[in-house]
Amino acid sequence: MRKTFLFMDTVSNKVDAKGRVSLPADYRAIVKDTGSEIVCYRSLSSPCIEGCLEDLLDKLASEMENSLDFFSAAQDDLTNLIFGDAKRYSFDSTGRIMLSEKLLAHAGITDSAVFVGKGRKFQIWNTENWVQEEARIRAEVFKNRPSIRPVNSGEAK
Repeated sequence: MRKTFLFMDTVSNKVDAKGRVSLPADYRAIVKDTGSEIVCYRSLSSPCIEGCLEDLLDKLASEMENSLDFFSAAQDDLTNLIFGDAKRYSFDSTGRIMLSEKLLAHAGITDSAVFVGKGRKFQIWNTENWVQEEARIRAEVFKNRPSIRPVNSGEAK
């Protein structure tokens, strides 16, 4: 059975003048255990950086090919924004990755970054923006109290 790897926790790290930031130790362990690489790109929905293992982008590519017309504007737009923007990042001997100026500017990251685990992916936020976003999310969840229903695993009803 394949082991599941999940990005968890919220970790704040300093960003140096060259744009290098330490990948959280748990995230580095996932990269090491999977033999994959981290891929980052600008979020399509928030002022942050999206990160994941390359395998997840491979799955996304397959799903887009199966659900969108190959020659449609929607498929072109999404593939341009995601894959045209994505870049593989290796970490150095001290566990740092060097984020591009494009990514740092999109997220408004200067001297510190917050890594937010989201299961199979993670986000990297400007510290102040994350504090505001987390407060917004918590208020929304408390107000709406969403529930998760277990997927039927073949048991009789």
